[in-house]
Amino acid sequence: MPKILTPRRQEVLKYIFSCLQKFGRPPTVRELQKKMGVRSTAVVKHHLDWLERGGYIERTSRSSRGLRLTERAMAWLAEQGLVGEEPWGAATASDIVRIPIAGYIVAGEPVFAEPTLDEDVDILELTRDILPDESDVYALRVRGDSMVDASVHDGDLVILRRQEEARNGDMVAVWLLDDQETTLKYFYQEGSKVRLQPANPAYEPIIKPSEVVQVQGKVMAIIRRVGE
Repeated sequence: MPKILTPRRQEVLKYIFSCLQKFGRPPTVRELQKKMGVRSTAVVKHHLDWLERGGYIERTSRSSRGLRLTERAMAWLAEQGLVGEEPWGAATASDIVRIPIAGYIVAGEPVFAEPTLDEDVDILELTRDILPDESDVYALRVRGDSMVDASVHDGDLVILRRQEEARNGDMVAVWLLDDQETTLKYFYQEGSKVRLQPANPAYEPIIKPSEVVQVQGKVMAIIRRVGE
């Protein structure tokens, strides 16, 4: 039988492991293609097929990041000195939290972008050390730069917990009932009005009557896009 863990496949395992450590999620096939320096994703899939056949990874077709390292892979990584004796928080399927990416949220001027959930949404996989409880949680991809001073950049993912109330200073996704628009801002209740404060001096705060501001979720975590 051909050798499973060729030098190239060892590199693949190490890269998957490093992405899980750094970003809390595995790489996509195209990210692996770029890392390996090959011209076709078919080459990457060939190596992944062998790793799956050898019991080093598990895959799911429902997600572009549907890669998981198995206990066998973690044991091999430990032999290489890359994993200590203590669990590192993203080793096996039971330690993975799967979060739906429900759409886009604008960090800028509000636009129509109400998040929706359906069977075709992409999935973000995080480790439980980043997000221990996934109940009522979803992700939105950020468009715009009004929250850059809060380290939220265009293309990042924000992880939100569904809730209808917010405290002053919370970063929230809100639906503006009068404009039928949504935006990502800091929330401040000021008497009968709400101030939605950007984190970029180039943008003015949005002042709205409380009754037209509908909180959709509070930001729990920010995931930087790969390549940042």
